[in-house]
Amino acid sequence: MREFLKVLEEEFKVLKIEEEISTKYEVSKVLREHDKAVIIFENIKESDMRIISGICNTREKIARAISVTVPQITGRIIKAMENPIEISEIQKVKDNFSVSKNADLSELPVPTFYRKDGGPYITAGVIIAKDPETGIRNASIHRMLVSSDSQMGVRIVPRNLYTYHQKAEQMDQPLEIAIAIGMHPATLLASCTSIPITADELEVANNFHQGKMKLIKCETVDLEVPDCEVLLEGKLLAHERAEEGPFVDLTDTYDVVRNEPVIQLDRMHYKENLIYHAIMPGGFEHKLLQGLPQEPRIYQAVQNTLSTVKDVVLTEGGCCWFHAAISVKKQTQGDGKNVIMAALAAHPSLKHCVVVDEDIDVFKSEEIEYALATRVKGDEDILIVPKVRGSSLDPTAEPDGTTTKVGVDATKPLDKLEKFERVSRSNY
Repeated sequence: MREFLKVLEEEFKVLKIEEEISTKYEVSKVLREHDKAVIIFENIKESDMRIISGICNTREKIARAISVTVPQITGRIIKAMENPIEISEIQKVKDNFSVSKNADLSELPVPTFYRKDGGPYITAGVIIAKDPETGIRNASIHRMLVSSDSQMGVRIVPRNLYTYHQKAEQMDQPLEIAIAIGMHPATLLASCTSIPITADELEVANNFHQGKMKLIKCETVDLEVPDCEVLLEGKLLAHERAEEGPFVDLTDTYDVVRNEPVIQLDRMHYKENLIYHAIMPGGFEHKLLQGLPQEPRIYQAVQNTLSTVKDVVLTEGGCCWFHAAISVKKQTQGDGKNVIMAALAAHPSLKHCVVVDEDIDVFKSEEIEYALATRVKGDEDILIVPKVRGSSLDPTAEPDGTTTKVGVDATKPLDKLEKFERVSRSNY
């Protein structure tokens, strides 16, 4: 992360807060006031360590981290997902960290973001684990509620890590894990991609890093982790649960309290003058890291339906989760509605989808609104799908998760193209 921090300081706005700031509510107050800046808190009341936030809170920063332009992000993610690169360089803990000791989370400046939060939350921690049967490695980001100096509750949804933990519980054994905090944005992005359970997110990350990525061999668990500021080693306990939450999710509303698995930590390692990475719950960094890696899945599904798709964006206003804007070059009159159906199927959490022509820049909300204003006839162009499964994060969804989805075909009718020609986009 430190190497990329130099890039951020040279090319983006980095705000350094010199005044004393508390991890309890005050860090989050500053982050809300500067929601698209990189923030470094130099003087934390409860710790000698610094906090950084916002390294991935704009598409421009993420694009820079993987060496592309914003419109090229989706293609670059697809390339990395389809061409993982094995990592051969493995280094020792002692060669990468200045401090190694028994785990003590009280040393880390873990923020409590909101007044109703269940407590301090680690929000930028990537959990690395291996399938207890196959040994296949997984890296995924999870929120972790600090409950003591060495224990945390962790929210795990039914994906890869959930499957690994279930297998370990069936064997009546804990699941070894490592937690990496403070990594390069490209590595964070890779950990959020949706790839098969037989694939390795760290090898996707290595593609982003041009095959030059190194891993660090843990001391007490049989795992390797990426370069990071803080490394925690421990296990997911078998058959033990604790209350996790409340926590503010993507929608800027509170998620419910659940009984979730418990992490027991044994060792911790950190760099000299470490910078602790905190992601603001419900902020742009949270939204982009969770949602942006889903865009390639939608893009590929739409491309199978219409090969002339141009761009797919899960918009920030839609929490990078509920709203998609898709630009296409229409070939037949029904293409818009076919694209809508493909997109809704590809990303089940998608709630509203708008399809526009290729002359509309889907990265600009005013362009999308222009298409809605000038190219939509409500009784013909709006597709409503009631009583379908949506997202558990949607406050309007029913208790069983069902909701209503809407698609809007905001493309020009092919038989009246001249009527919709934009003078500012033509040679006048």
